[in-house]
Amino acid sequence: MSAAALTVDGVWKYYGDFPALRNISFQVGEGECLALLGRNGAGKTTLLRILAGLSRPAKGRILISGADARAPETRRKIGVLGHGIAVYEELSAFENLHLFANLYGIRDPARAAMEWLERTGLERVRDGLVREFSRGMRQRLAVARAFIHNPALLLLDEPFTALDDRAIAVLQGLLRSARAEGRTIVMSTHQLREALELATRCVLINRGKVGYDGERTPEMLEDPSWLYRNYGEG
Repeated sequence: MSAAALTVDGVWKYYGDFPALRNISFQVGEGECLALLGRNGAGKTTLLRILAGLSRPAKGRILISGADARAPETRRKIGVLGHGIAVYEELSAFENLHLFANLYGIRDPARAAMEWLERTGLERVRDGLVREFSRGMRQRLAVARAFIHNPALLLLDEPFTALDDRAIAVLQGLLRSARAEGRTIVMSTHQLREALELATRCVLINRGKVGYDGERTPEMLEDPSWLYRNYGEG
């Protein structure tokens, strides 16, 4: 594997006395795409929040290119697309991206905003208020927000949710381009076929523990349920 872009080292997380994550450890190399899989309640979203620096582990550590994930300079290298669509409903699509581009210190925020509106197919509604958008349009805007600062590490939680076929193809194209540029992707999703087509490696979480950590194999691509049948818990 290439140099580690992400290191998860002995991570535990408790909710009260319940261990939601139990000694999770794995590495993701630079330029890889990791499919983070598991059934509902397995701990995927909890783990992604820790990777993004939004939550602290009870034990263990997260390193991004060897640095603490919670350090401000490290968090600027991360793009996050989570369950909550983190855009402002009372602003237009352009105003949202212009704001985030400014926050990330992008030299020409207006140009960056227009580029990502075009790349996500939203240029025709650039001045539309987000509160009037469909769920799919909001999701595409959130994709643009996650990509706009060219992050080295992309953390995606159910990124294909509410996207139509065209939008899924747009997102898949963006993710392939990100990988070709050497960016690293960690993607949690229940839509196995879409995830496995992009993934180079898989980690399966079973009840807060790592059930599988390895390359994405031809068997997984031919039969997306193969991994759950062979390594999942009943």
